[in-house]
Amino acid sequence: MHQEDMANPIKTLQDIHSIMERSARFLSLSGWSGVWAGCTALVGAAIARQWLQQASEGFFYEYSNSIPIGETNGDYRAYVFRFAMLAIVVLIVALAGGLFFTMRKARKAGATLWSPASRRMVFELAVPLAIGGIFAFVFLYRGFEAYIPAICLVFYGLALMNGSKHTLSDIRYLGFFEIALGILCLFLQGYGLLLWTLGFGVLHILYGIIMWNKYDRQAIKDKA
Repeated sequence: MHQEDMANPIKTLQDIHSIMERSARFLSLSGWSGVWAGCTALVGAAIARQWLQQASEGFFYEYSNSIPIGETNGDYRAYVFRFAMLAIVVLIVALAGGLFFTMRKARKAGATLWSPASRRMVFELAVPLAIGGIFAFVFLYRGFEAYIPAICLVFYGLALMNGSKHTLSDIRYLGFFEIALGILCLFLQGYGLLLWTLGFGVLHILYGIIMWNKYDRQAIKDKA
């Protein structure tokens, strides 16, 4: 131990605490990842909204959840498949951008991306998300598409709260609001797209800006 560290035990304890925290938590999540995910969700929601407006009034489930009158079941399923593919594309683009910004932050900080802490975080996130995916698939298969936005919001919120103990604890608050929007969505079925947009779009952007100001910008100042 250096002599200056011996003369400043408080600083030494702070350094030890910082090292222990980095080993126990994955702290390389970037605020830009949240902003990217939110912007991607907004673009996807805008496309979905346009498709809904172009679809028949019967399919536009803001007014009706039933199979459109005068359309075959095959036509209805084609609509559903189209929106499902859009959701998958939005998810892939959001994850790819989030991974890029996280890798960039980890590289600048000299941290390892795939560490024991990050593996624990991924596992804690993956379990609720996988269960939510099964629920969404079953509801889609049974023809209850109106409940899928609520399912996505609730299980995503549970995943964030579950994984928060292995990363920045602030994401538990994002998880709480996602769950609240999901529960509200159960009672406001006609507003599923709107609430989905608020949860995955607006909240992600706000979260990303807050996290960037709280952590990323501070890290830049410390290096300067």
